Amino acid sequence: YTTREINANYRIKVNGVNEENGKKLNTLVGVSGLLKLIGADLFNKFMERRERCMDDVCVCKLRRGLKVSFYVK
Repeated sequence: YTTREINANYRIKVNGVNEENGKKLNTLVGVSGLLKLIGADLFNKFMERRERCMDDVCVCKLRRGLKVSFYVK
């Protein structure tokens, strides 16, 4: 998938605490924002998980406290 396709088909929401500055996050992000937070490897893993999920919402949690939700538009 390209960045344009992902942003066009999904809303990506991030909840939790940012490790860099310790501030709480509860916001919608795009592909570039999510890549800055979790990196390319985890992003690809989450997209594979999203494609297997048949629900309207797919929630992926990280041990460091971030929760990433993919909402279908």
